Amino acid sequence: MKRTLLIMSITGILFSCGGSAQNKAMEDQKEANKVTAATLDQNHIPAEEGGWTMTAKIDGKAWAASSFFKIDFQDRIHGFYKEEESISLPYDNRQMKVGGKIIFNEDHVALLFPTDDLIWDGKKGEMEITKVQNGWIEGKFFFTATSSSIAKTTEVTDGFFRISLTTIK
Repeated sequence: MKRTLLIMSITGILFSCGGSAQNKAMEDQKEANKVTAATLDQNHIPAEEGGWTMTAKIDGKAWAASSFFKIDFQDRIHGFYKEEESISLPYDNRQMKVGGKIIFNEDHVALLFPTDDLIWDGKKGEMEITKVQNGWIEGKFFFTATSSSIAKTTEVTDGFFRISLTTIK
């Protein structure tokens, strides 16, 4: 019985010491995450109905952005899905008028960053501006994406975006 109590006491001390160090590490990580999130929040805009929006189908599966980089942070229209996946479209202020088109090619590449850690280039497809009104730009897009690491293609279809002109430099 005494041996069991001694083992339980030692185990409790070890867990409480380890727990204390573990708690400190967890608190440090939470603090680091807050700093990272604050930095990203300065350059991110949340997606919302009637506001910044990007939707598409990736190989037929529905996709919707949950946030965006500000255009002045990166000269692209860059929508994120839960910070894990993203679609990035070239931004050219000269084409941001109704009917303006950007044909995707070597100079104007759409990018797809799925969860497979590969970068998929969209050099075949286009983006067209469909509406410019009250400080907002809307457009549609589609592209075929390829990766140099995999011998397959990914189709991004039925793309739509809505961004605000007020955050553009």
